[in-house]
Amino acid sequence: MRNIIVKVHPSSANLKKEDQLAWKIAEIASDKSRAGGEAIEMVINRIIDNASVAVASFNRRPVVSAREMALAHPRKNGSTLFGLNSKIKVHCEWAAWANGTAVRELDYHDTFLAADYSHPGDNIPPLLAVAQQKNCNGVDLIRSILTAYEVQVNLVKGICLHEHKIDHIAHLGISVAAGLGTLLKLNTDIIYQSIQQALHTTISTRQSRKGEISSWKAYAPSHAGKLGIEAVDRCMRGEGSPSPIYEGEDSLIAYVLSGKNAEYTVPLPEKNEEKKSILETYTKEHSAEYQSQALIDLARSLHKKIKDVSKIEKIEIHTSHHTHYVIGTGANDPQKMDPKASRETLDHSIMYIFAVALEDGKWHHLKSYTPERARRKTTVELWHKIQTFEDKEWTKKYHETDPAKKCFGGKVSIYLDNGDIITEERGVADAHPNGNKPFRRSDYINKFKTLTDGLISKQESIKFLKTVQNLKNLNHKELKKLNVEIMKKHHKKKRKIYTIF
Repeated sequence: MRNIIVKVHPSSANLKKEDQLAWKIAEIASDKSRAGGEAIEMVINRIIDNASVAVASFNRRPVVSAREMALAHPRKNGSTLFGLNSKIKVHCEWAAWANGTAVRELDYHDTFLAADYSHPGDNIPPLLAVAQQKNCNGVDLIRSILTAYEVQVNLVKGICLHEHKIDHIAHLGISVAAGLGTLLKLNTDIIYQSIQQALHTTISTRQSRKGEISSWKAYAPSHAGKLGIEAVDRCMRGEGSPSPIYEGEDSLIAYVLSGKNAEYTVPLPEKNEEKKSILETYTKEHSAEYQSQALIDLARSLHKKIKDVSKIEKIEIHTSHHTHYVIGTGANDPQKMDPKASRETLDHSIMYIFAVALEDGKWHHLKSYTPERARRKTTVELWHKIQTFEDKEWTKKYHETDPAKKCFGGKVSIYLDNGDIITEERGVADAHPNGNKPFRRSDYINKFKTLTDGLISKQESIKFLKTVQNLKNLNHKELKKLNVEIMKKHHKKKRKIYTIF
């Protein structure tokens, strides 16, 4: 690996493109690196993971809306839509839009946390969509996914968007463009222009994850994927982009991030070095914000010790800066304590999540979020007894560069009315690579079978799992069938609503 120093340069410096971050990213997207076996297996795991959550969200309103929009853009040799027969095809950018929304809706797929946040699995829908439309094979798709993960993970390590209230999809647009460059075997200059266009068009604020969180949280990554495809298409036609997008006088760093005197360090592999950052990422056992995963596991454990939650006077959660200020009481969002809040808001409230997991001793991607569950009197009372605090030691663990020492949990103290205090802590989720029960292929398959149970036939389940596990041997015709069809009885009729498409 090498460390790329990124800072603002005056226009008069006429910074060479070869010295720009966008070019260095483009170089690794266009190199000839070979995919390692462990990384290939993880790509397969994450495609299984994406399919699981996409099928489970098939009939949720944001996903239905996105799919109906996509179906208004049919293309004979286009891309498939999750849940529909593979003979139905649409333009790849619209498949990316619909499938990306389906993957993101339940907040239930993979994550990488460092200086910023990310869900690298968001790269897969746009890359798969273009791969199907452009007759690529399984190896092409694998290499493109590894590039996208490499780029997004390392941008997240080096550049914090959140502190400036910029949404993390700004890193995603770049990784999609880079991944498409690898997929389509584009030259470095086209990828360079595409990266800059993708970044320029995907900068948006964090308000989408603040206050009353709406369905846009599910749409935002798929929008970035769609914009990434469109950026690559324009640049393949010879169009250029704002440049230098990071280092320019009026660039992202100069006026959106830390300013003209700022300096960022972004790690990147050497050209032709194996891309294996996907192995640093981790998926979710529970459908909730990643920083809640370890605390859900801790709550499940504490449930066995606390039989009557009415005896609890207060609960304190000491955790990292990000957890406290994003999903904790430090966010100062009254919506996070509101029983009538949206599902999207509740899955960003560790107070709600911990209360339900402690009371029930389990977590369910649907049942734990129903309005009835959120408004249960005992839950609301417990929920409002919970407060979070930043602990600098947990913040330090959160930002550890050594994956073996990195932690996303916290310490919980439960104060009982008899004066007893129960204190326990959990550093990482059980499913984390360093956890009590790290996710393996069998766990991804079990998650798929659990989330698709009753929605797809047994034959469809067997077919998909057999196909995806043979990914590196799939030809372009077989890749076009890498999809999951939901049984027709679960298809809702198209809504009669006033729309453009």
